[in-house]
Amino acid sequence: MKLNCYSKFAFLALISLTILTSCHSRKAMMKGEPGEIVQPQASIADKYSEMMGVDKNDIQNGRLYAFIDQWMGTPYRFGGLDKDGIDCSGLAFLLEQQVYNIAIPRMTSKQILVIKREYEQDLKEGDLVFFDFDGKKFSHVGVYLQNGYIVHASSSKGVIIVPLHGAIYKYFSRCGSVSELLSQVSADDVQ
Repeated sequence: MKLNCYSKFAFLALISLTILTSCHSRKAMMKGEPGEIVQPQASIADKYSEMMGVDKNDIQNGRLYAFIDQWMGTPYRFGGLDKDGIDCSGLAFLLEQQVYNIAIPRMTSKQILVIKREYEQDLKEGDLVFFDFDGKKFSHVGVYLQNGYIVHASSSKGVIIVPLHGAIYKYFSRCGSVSELLSQVSADDVQ
């Protein structure tokens, strides 16, 4: 009888442990290696396709959207580079490194130097978009996603996705793709 009671207790403990460990954060896991394009989780494709008004089949870079999902809502902190707070250039720095395996400088003023300037209509996922806030040239950076949306670290709302042609657009300055040649030349500027 005692063995049967012990077995029931062990079974209930095992079930409880399984339930508790499955209730942790539902943030996406980054699969693959930096620079590799992997399929997104279905829930991630659904979430970001709805947010940006695109078909879920257009969400193809699972690593990119898993990265964004992990950082979404992280508060802004000047000079920050962790989940306690991150600034705009830190977000771009980590995204380019962890998603695309591209080393760019840590500071916005240096990041502008490693892009190949492009027209807005030619932007692709991962391109950098710069803004002039408070009369300062290239003082803010975001990363282009698709369908006119960018991800950036807002000083008031933290890491968010916004339309490029929304309220932020009046500060738009320049955009372009990271030039691997320029980023290699500027490797000594990284961090």
